[in-house]
Amino acid sequence: MENHESCVSENVRLLTFSSQESVQELQQRDKTNYQLDTRKKGMELPPRPKLFDFHGVSMIHHFTDNWENIRNFQARPDDILIATYPKAGTTWVSYILDLLYFGQTAPERQTSLPIYERVPFLESDFHILPPGTELADKLSTSPRLIKTHLPVQLVPKSFWEHNCRIVYVARNAKDNAVSYFHFDRMNQAHPEPGDWNNYLQRFMDGKMVFGSWYDHVTGWWERKQTHSKLHYLFYEDMVEDTGRELDRLCSFLGLSPSAEEKERVRGGAQFDTMKKNSMANYSTVPIMDFKISPFMRKGKVGDWKNHFTVAQSEQFDEDYKKKMKNTTVQFRTVV
Repeated sequence: MENHESCVSENVRLLTFSSQESVQELQQRDKTNYQLDTRKKGMELPPRPKLFDFHGVSMIHHFTDNWENIRNFQARPDDILIATYPKAGTTWVSYILDLLYFGQTAPERQTSLPIYERVPFLESDFHILPPGTELADKLSTSPRLIKTHLPVQLVPKSFWEHNCRIVYVARNAKDNAVSYFHFDRMNQAHPEPGDWNNYLQRFMDGKMVFGSWYDHVTGWWERKQTHSKLHYLFYEDMVEDTGRELDRLCSFLGLSPSAEEKERVRGGAQFDTMKKNSMANYSTVPIMDFKISPFMRKGKVGDWKNHFTVAQSEQFDEDYKKKMKNTTVQFRTVV
């Protein structure tokens, strides 16, 4: 459901919904609709998983059940790892890379295989698909495109040993938190998000699946300083000028597509085009309830302004300064 901003005074901004529902009422309706829908289909509502500490990072069992195989995963020298914090542009960049490498040589992939099979999610083990490690091992493409949300310290050693190329995508914290909130509302394989205010506090505390946003983006930024084959890409730059960032990506990967080919990739990877594409928008995944929120929601920079109250924004900014004071990585919250 679309929300809109209602200014009730000069200093206070409240989140309101078109039907005047509170956040709690909205989430209760989400849950009721999903339960009714699953009953109609004869499915049993799976319990939402619980967060737990895993090597110092908040995790859920879907990403640790297969840990031995993840830890011992054998990367190949030509593998390309797409790494992000969740909801930072993973699918967008995965789709761009798939189009760059295989859009012309194997165009049937675009209409016959969903993106999560073309670009396996390395640490995933949802039991509705083979584990991500297994899907990656079975890829016949060269290079293999593999995605991960793991913080840098948990990435399998073989990616570093083989000096693999890595594309890391980072998104500003405020928009990332909002996008993650809506994702957790509709994704039955993640913990209950709760109300927005408490969710935002958990985000600030790092009590999220895959841990702290702050540790994630700064950890990968620090690794970039020593790993020459790591391209650190900003979501905001992609939104601002996709063509420019596509050129930089091609330069990093050593690709020289024609102007016509680059335009075809840029056009195919436009947000609205991907949102309608069932092979890219995750609509074929049964654990995601699109009646609550689409997997691809808005794809904009600055949507956080529709969710944060002035007080929340000020508190967040104050906390952000403390957590990010020792890093040189900088983000934009508007473009």
